[in-house]
Amino acid sequence: MNEVYRQEKKYLLNLLDMERLSSRFAQVMLSDPHNGALGYSIRSLYFDTVGERDYAEKLDGVELRRKLRLRVYSPDSDFAMLEMKQKQGACQKKRSLRVSRADAEALAAGRYEPLLRYEEPFAAECYGMMRTRCYLPKTIVEYRRKAYIAKENKIRVTFDHEIRATEASFALFSRELNLYPVLDPFHAILEVKYNGFLLSYLKNLVSAADRSELSVSKYCLARSAGLKFSL
Repeated sequence: MNEVYRQEKKYLLNLLDMERLSSRFAQVMLSDPHNGALGYSIRSLYFDTVGERDYAEKLDGVELRRKLRLRVYSPDSDFAMLEMKQKQGACQKKRSLRVSRADAEALAAGRYEPLLRYEEPFAAECYGMMRTRCYLPKTIVEYRRKAYIAKENKIRVTFDHEIRATEASFALFSRELNLYPVLDPFHAILEVKYNGFLLSYLKNLVSAADRSELSVSKYCLARSAGLKFSL
């Protein structure tokens, strides 16, 4: 199991600003090895309670809250990452566990017993929470990401765009998901993640974006869009 503590700042950008800032960060940070010319794909299946407690707590700005998801980077992958993000004041704690493709497919179908085969306490914690609080698969979100890394303070800067979702299928590894946009396709989300404090030269680059900080969640964007379409 992997565990990370960090602060996160998020900003909404148009694509022109994304390209401009991306080129500047590329000059002073390491490019993620998976970037390529167009970035890389991320697909996440989010879980929530029957009463959508996590979604509601995010909208209400509850101080202590969580998100639970399965994440893959390719439909051909033979594994997925089970991740829990917990908001604790200004910091985020993210724990993750690698699970097999077969077990990820079982989780996506609402069968959580495979977690009991893993030795990590995090797996048992997720199983107990998902069963006792009646967690269900809610939505799949997919997007493209460009990422940059600085070793100091474990800083990571990401640009996410082409954000789309579906609630019609929870087939996490499918190549034929019918996805709809949940964010204006001419916009992107800039995320700055770090431990302790943000180095001044990177803080200046972020400030150059001339955008206000947002409290935005891709899960909430997708869920809000799904509820709107269902009306």
